Order: sequence, then C-alpha cells, then structure tokens
Amino acid sequence: MTAGSNRQHVLDFLNVLYSGDIEGALERCTDDVEFLANAPIDILPHMGHRRGKAEMREMWDAVRARYSELRCEVPVLVAEDDKVSAFVRVFFRKSSNDRVVQFDIADFYTLHDGRITHIHQLLDSFDLVQQVLERDVGADLTGDGQIAIDRDSPPRRR
Repeated sequence: MTAGSNRQHVLDFLNVLYSGDIEGALERCTDDVEFLANAPIDILPHMGHRRGKAEMREMWDAVRARYSELRCEVPVLVAEDDKVSAFVRVFFRKSSNDRVVQFDIADFYTLHDGRITHIHQLLDSFDLVQQVLERDVGADLTGDGQIAIDRDSPPRRR
C-alpha cells in the first residue's frame, strides 16, 4: 500500500469510528490489532493496553456508554509507507450532564495491507482527568496550589 492510500485508510477509520460505527471501525483493523494509551485506568478504564478486536470493541463500547456524542477534527495527518501519524482534536459530550470534554491526541498507526495493526495514542491525561472529574486536580494535590521548594529539602506547603 502507498502512503497516500494508508493516509486515506486512517481518515476513513476515524470517520467511521467517531460516527459511532464500531463494527465498521473494527473492519478496518487486523484481528490482532494492538492499542496503547498511557493513562490512569482507574479513572479512565477504557484506556490502557488492548489487543484484538474483542478488547477494542469493549473499549469503544465503554466510551460510547459514557459519552452521548463523539466527534473529531484532524488538522494534521502525515503518512510514510505503512506508518500514519495524526493530530486529532476530540470532542466528547458526557451522557451524565451534556458537558463537552475536549482534548488533543497524537495517534500513531501502523498498517498492513490497508488494515490497522497498531494504534499508539499520546494525550495529556492530566488535563483529560480534570475535565472528566470536573475539578482542578492540581489544586486538590497541592492544597492551595502553592508549594514551597527548597533545593535541600523535600517540597512543603507554604
């Protein structure tokens, strides 16, 4: 496959996935597709490491259960041989209260014969957790947000 066709395969995959067609998205993946997104899975249980279509389906079903609407924008997509990288801006509407969670993802895809074999996602999980929990986690961790640092001793509150 050419880089141009792989680029189009990834765009088609994203369009189908974010339209809600999980089975259509899975058709664009190999049976042993592998997904990795480093994120705190106790708060974002649908993230982490997944392998195979069944685990991918479970992950995407969990996302669809939490969010009533999903959409994305892809301002940057670069393809070279069997590798495709995408900068994806994601918008999820929470089912519980209609608030929109917006975050950016760097997706790295590997394809074989036009089907996705690997997806590696990088995202600012701290920002995403704050939006999902609807609170300033940084302030929660530091009290008033002020930490005094002395190079010769551990950090302490002011």
